[in-house]
Amino acid sequence: MQNTPIVAFDQVNKSFGNFVAVENVSFEIGRGEFLAIMGSSGCGKTTTLRMLAGLEAPSQGRILLDGEEVGDKPTWSRDTPMVWQSLALFPFLTVQENVEFGLKMRKVPRKERIERARKWLDRLGILEFADRNIAQLSGGQRQRVALARSLVTEPKILLLDEPLSALDAHLKVRMQSVLSNLQKDLGITFVYVTHSMSEAFSMADRVIIMSRGKVEQIGTPEEIFHHPTNRFVAEFLGSSNIFTGVISSVNGDTLSVRTKEGVFEIRNQKKLEKQAGDSISFTVRSEQLKLDLEDSKPLLNSIVATVVGEEFSGAMANIFLETADGLELQVQKPHEEIRKLGVRHNRNVVAYFDPDQCHILSEG
Repeated sequence: MQNTPIVAFDQVNKSFGNFVAVENVSFEIGRGEFLAIMGSSGCGKTTTLRMLAGLEAPSQGRILLDGEEVGDKPTWSRDTPMVWQSLALFPFLTVQENVEFGLKMRKVPRKERIERARKWLDRLGILEFADRNIAQLSGGQRQRVALARSLVTEPKILLLDEPLSALDAHLKVRMQSVLSNLQKDLGITFVYVTHSMSEAFSMADRVIIMSRGKVEQIGTPEEIFHHPTNRFVAEFLGSSNIFTGVISSVNGDTLSVRTKEGVFEIRNQKKLEKQAGDSISFTVRSEQLKLDLEDSKPLLNSIVATVVGEEFSGAMANIFLETADGLELQVQKPHEEIRKLGVRHNRNVVAYFDPDQCHILSEG
């Protein structure tokens, strides 16, 4: 990835009347990067993508494409095709004609159009369907037609707005692999909007998490997964247990934190400026929270809780706990470990964690 970004958002705002859809957003996209923008419905991710595509103009701020400001530049002149959630294929055209359409609008000669379209259909494994009607294709095949139609013009950037949301679970996994490999092979910049963590984290080089029009965190999937920047991100990811309290003492890089559930010792691994009396929130990931029986010997950083539910998750089980004060906890363990412990509904257990397995959140 080259140093010069292919896209830069500089303090971009977008309002629709009194509603602020995107607020003071700034980030860069590297050339050849796979960037995912993630968040729940209404967070501003699709509006951000539409502004990059030229379908919406920013109310304030600048959008730079290859160093050139493009805030008022029309969609057709940006060379930023989009694969839509609905795919938006033409039902009255054949597969081949759908893929040729963008080239036809660019007045590419017919012979060249046919050759380029067939090349992309072949590359995406659907050349045999070239003469078929769109209605005769499966969801996965239509998805590949939409990709071929967007890529046949050989753009610098491809924008994708939740393109896999309508597919069945097994097709989603297959198409994630197709998209990821295609992006790596082509070296084209992909900007991918989704509400699915599994899609974003499995494919993207970096992920942007948005909420209420603002960027909450930007980082690699590993950085965000292991080190959420604030409470919102930790809750959005859904696999972290969040504790809140007040620091009662500081001993080197060890903090004693008093919470409703008890006093816990946690390691200040990033050496943040913390002192006694400060409010603090920290997370412990569900797979790092350990379990034992209630009558076990006293354990450091332990909490007595009741098993209130269990969820099958492939090779792992998600155990849901609740403390006497109403704090909900989640523990993820292999089924065999759960069976040996004798964990069952309504049984009291002890959940505990190591001081080094905590991540301190910023405020918010």
